[in-house]
Amino acid sequence: MNAKNETKHQPIIFLEGAKPRLRELKFAWNIFKQFIAGFRTLHFIGPCVTVFGSARFEESHAYYQAAMAFGKGIAKLGLTTMTGGGSGIMEAANRGAFEAGGKSVGCNIKLPFEQSANPYVQKSITFRYFFVRKVLMVKYSYAFVIMPGGFGTMDELYETLTLIQTNTINHFPVVLYGKSYYQPMIDYINEMAKAGTISLNDLDLFLFTDDIAEGLNHIKRHLRPNYPKKARKKLWWLFEGN
Repeated sequence: MNAKNETKHQPIIFLEGAKPRLRELKFAWNIFKQFIAGFRTLHFIGPCVTVFGSARFEESHAYYQAAMAFGKGIAKLGLTTMTGGGSGIMEAANRGAFEAGGKSVGCNIKLPFEQSANPYVQKSITFRYFFVRKVLMVKYSYAFVIMPGGFGTMDELYETLTLIQTNTINHFPVVLYGKSYYQPMIDYINEMAKAGTISLNDLDLFLFTDDIAEGLNHIKRHLRPNYPKKARKKLWWLFEGN
């Protein structure tokens, strides 16, 4: 390899210690801008139910159809359906809400491979950082529906449960849908309880079900006493909604 190619293809060194202060400041500023953009976009979208799940299920799959039914049910409860804004389960939940005349929001993410917003979101924002996206999806959600999914869904599920477990967020209903898919995980969670790494009460932090109506009733039952709707004036401070 000649000197020219060595310059063009510098190795990426991840464990090189602290970066230059100006670079760290720029990174922090970019994070701050992402949060402000999220606040501006999502401030008035109303109480949301976030639906997490895989982007890989096609329209013909039973889990896609179930996510559509959840979206429709969420709309009938008068709540906004929020998803990661992509395809699969996310598209299905947004589609269900959209077709039922409800509100549908997507919080997309920039990936090395293209992930465009699905056509059923009425309001969409794209984030650069996963952690910013997760913070905002939790911030504006009053309940969570966890459909079958992969690493990303597991990350979202366990972080949400940790926030509830530690009283960082309170009384938020979580519906874990798909008994045949999630039963091995439930078995392992029970092993955690036996080992004492979680408490027996932590097993009550979510509803494990294959019944969409049961899941929606669980959300309805928890939301009404804990999060009554209150009229709020729209005070525009950074041109939200533009």
